[in-house]
Amino acid sequence: MDAAAWDARYRSAPLVWSAGPNALFAELTADLPAGRALDLAAGEGRNAIWLAGRGWRVTALDFSTVALDKARQRAASAAVDVTWVAADVTATDLGRAAYDLVSVLYLHLPPADLRDVLARAAAAVAPGGTLLVLGHDRDNLARGTGGPQDRALLYTAEDLAPAAAGLRIVRLAQVDRRVDEAVAVDTLLLAVHPGVDRR
Repeated sequence: MDAAAWDARYRSAPLVWSAGPNALFAELTADLPAGRALDLAAGEGRNAIWLAGRGWRVTALDFSTVALDKARQRAASAAVDVTWVAADVTATDLGRAAYDLVSVLYLHLPPADLRDVLARAAAAVAPGGTLLVLGHDRDNLARGTGGPQDRALLYTAEDLAPAAAGLRIVRLAQVDRRVDEAVAVDTLLLAVHPGVDRR
């Protein structure tokens, strides 16, 4: 889907995703000391707003201006500051060693594009910082619910492992996520940049 298609999707409902942060994201980042965070494919800002409320200085990027307009309104209501950036993550300079947390949640791209984005996301992690990648696993097609139905866009642990080059992998695994009465199957990569470990 391109930016226009996502704009249309975000216009279709008051909130496309939940108001609160992704539960696993919140669990895995709750004990990290607040610092600088980069949230890629931030959508309506649920994770960015949650981090900002915990004292993080957050930059949140998405190519849907409709999603970011909603995110700005939600951040204002929550009285938190987030730097919102309307940009295509496949063509944006993410910087180097600039963030204590870089999160990439449910960004599904053609394999070559995803590899490039994840490599740049990893390079943006500062010493001691954390990279967190979470998305729909390929097994979701057979035993899960929701998510893209194109096998080529789905994750596996083997596909995500190269994104951690130069980082220390803390967790790389398939994880199940409850969705109402069903289960979705995701892949998680959690890795830390060598240096002063912030965990």
